Amino acid sequence: MAEKTPEKIPEKTPKKTQDDILFDEIDDELRQDRAHKLWRAYGHYAVGAVLAIVISVAGYQGWQKYQLSSRLADGAKFAAAAGLADADKFDAAFKAFAELSDSGGEGYQLLARFNQARLLADRGEAGNAAIAYRVLADDPDVEPLYRGLAVVLGALQELNDAGTDWAALEKRLEPLMADSSPWRFSARELAGLLAKRSGDTTKAKKLFSGLAEDRIAPQGIRNRAREMLSILGK
Repeated sequence: MAEKTPEKIPEKTPKKTQDDILFDEIDDELRQDRAHKLWRAYGHYAVGAVLAIVISVAGYQGWQKYQLSSRLADGAKFAAAAGLADADKFDAAFKAFAELSDSGGEGYQLLARFNQARLLADRGEAGNAAIAYRVLADDPDVEPLYRGLAVVLGALQELNDAGTDWAALEKRLEPLMADSSPWRFSARELAGLLAKRSGDTTKAKKLFSGLAEDRIAPQGIRNRAREMLSILGK
């Protein structure tokens, strides 16, 4: 009697991490329909210019293939670095991310820099992690959206540092608390924690009350705000 082939258990699709989501956002910004822009720019020219357009588009396609090849290589390097981090090989992972931050494509460079800071935070080096995030937040070449994210992540580290300049940290968080900021809820939560840490209970209660009552705020932040109000005493 022939042996039955064991059924293959389907692999679970891994959940997206914050790094994956961040990369998706960056990658979307990097995609540009250059061929379409090229046609809009030169489409009104005489028929004699068509040949030049075709050559240009062909050149663009070649460049696009080169970019794809580079991205695949960067993706493999990033995955290898992430694997080292998951295996708790800090020094090797940090070095791999450092190399990618120097030589990788724009999106992967940014991801690598964020992951370098995260590794420092995971290792308990709050001060060094805060500095790494501060460098990102102050880099004019980084998109404002991700500079704001760096401020938020850096503030998390600075809250655990007794030597933090509370006034300076509050000033950095202030622009992110505006209604137009995508990081407003996290920034307000951090500002509330900062107010509590510095002894301004009234301000802390006001910030946490606003978050607890804001139906647009993420549920996790609302729940934590209610817990803080309970601790502070309404």
